Amino acid sequence: MSGAPSTAESLRPDPARAVVVIPTYNERELLPRITEAVLSLEGGWNLLIVDDNSPDGTGALADEQAAAEPRVRVLHREQKEGLGPAYLAAFREVLKRPDIGFVGQIDADFSHNPQDLPRLLAALAEADLAIGSRYVAGGGTEGWDLRRRLLSRGGNAYVRLVLGTSIRDMTAGFRMWRREALEKIDLAAVKTRGYGFQIEMALRAQAAGCRVTEVPILFSERRAGESKMTGSIVAEALVLPWKLRRLR
Repeated sequence: MSGAPSTAESLRPDPARAVVVIPTYNERELLPRITEAVLSLEGGWNLLIVDDNSPDGTGALADEQAAAEPRVRVLHREQKEGLGPAYLAAFREVLKRPDIGFVGQIDADFSHNPQDLPRLLAALAEADLAIGSRYVAGGGTEGWDLRRRLLSRGGNAYVRLVLGTSIRDMTAGFRMWRREALEKIDLAAVKTRGYGFQIEMALRAQAAGCRVTEVPILFSERRAGESKMTGSIVAEALVLPWKLRRLR
């Protein structure tokens, strides 16, 4: 597809005008499967793989996939800087393309089910940001122990209390954006590097007047590899809401 769509076309959720961003770091084992899962969805979805110079060769494998499939593109970054910088680089790259009207976020580890992408996209018929939520009716988690469930639920309750937001799952990383919503946000002002990036982006979307909706999803434990969660990421997420209160 080439050229900018008409106004009517830009408002209608269309998988062929959607790109799903997958940030990767040492995901060589899972990358072929997550790529196939997204590309096999009906409608002609596109992919942007953002690799932070994975030492296991994920970036080279992504290049092979892009060479074989025109709907796959790869953005290589020189080093691992965190989830926030990776997504921001991807958003800037996507916004250069006038043919793209919708931007998705999904993890490479299948903790997010690619089969839920069409539901998130459909929700943009009446919203600017659709969040795949664990904490609305119909949502949930599987494969987590009690400690992790309490940490996640408690963390989201803490964020809602500090920020006064009605969003139930502020830390969710499974999302779909209208490009107009991303264009309203000053991406250069977003400084969060870890999982707190999701909190900041959701709050900035609300502050920009974007319509935010939550779509229930089942979040599963990653299928392979190691979790990217660290103590410093948790600490950042605890302090961040107080820094962001001014955006309310």
